[in-house]
Amino acid sequence: MDFDKVISRIYNQVKEYWGQGKVADYIPALADINPRQLGIAVHTPDGRSFKAGDTEVPFSIQSISKVFTLSMVLRHTGEELWKSVGREPSGNPFNSLVQLENEKGIPRNPFINAGALVVTDRLISLYPRPKEALIDFVRDLSGTDDVYYDRRVAQSERDNADRNMALAYFMKSFGNIHNDVETLIDVYCHQCSIAMSCADLARSFLVFANRGINPHTGTRILSESQSKRIGAVMATCGFYDESGDFAYRVGLPGKSGVGGGIAAYMPGKLSVAVWSPELNSYGNSLAGIEFFERFTTDIRSSIF
Repeated sequence: MDFDKVISRIYNQVKEYWGQGKVADYIPALADINPRQLGIAVHTPDGRSFKAGDTEVPFSIQSISKVFTLSMVLRHTGEELWKSVGREPSGNPFNSLVQLENEKGIPRNPFINAGALVVTDRLISLYPRPKEALIDFVRDLSGTDDVYYDRRVAQSERDNADRNMALAYFMKSFGNIHNDVETLIDVYCHQCSIAMSCADLARSFLVFANRGINPHTGTRILSESQSKRIGAVMATCGFYDESGDFAYRVGLPGKSGVGGGIAAYMPGKLSVAVWSPELNSYGNSLAGIEFFERFTTDIRSSIF
């Protein structure tokens, strides 16, 4: 497959969507970004890479980080984690309090904010220095040290974390948060502020394409079963309230973030990341979603 030709053609097509979306502005540090940027990166487990556009520009990966914390926790706790967080699509906004009361403090899945807070809480329990452990984990998966916390974004997240604080305290009242809430929110805000390029992000998702083995080091990070299960949750819950439509239009497991990034993979074949800051009404990259639909259509391949 001539991926260079495919992604170059689609790159020119989806640039036409510039101006039709809106950058995330509920986090002030994200509102300042130049919206007219687009990067596309494809990597394969055997070391090939294909790129177009702004592939080396670091950006805040936001909710894509939830895949990394889930991986770190699941590899240690195994199935025990699912007693504290579900695996079903929520059908409600990612920061909703409504379901938590009805479901007695058990979040619907690990990719809505409440679920991610539970996962990050378990991360804190597992690692004495969770922020250092997380950034080292992502650097290891991406094969580069040029991954860092964007301190300005982290502070902006913390300054606007009232809803997440409420979610955490509410779950703590049900006994589903074990650590100090202030500490939890600090780690969570840093987690969301991780900055990396879409080229680095695509490399980091190769561990899922490679069924749990980091192809850069040959080290098994997740069991095949754990990798499969994380991929299943990405396929059903990875795109907020657009998850079903992404599965229908694209057919890949993946995860999006309000920083404009999307990372996905095809088991055994490739990983792909796209970054374009303008979001659609669901909070996903507008140009990114359009790219992915064209990409799997053009290469005539998906998980279905």
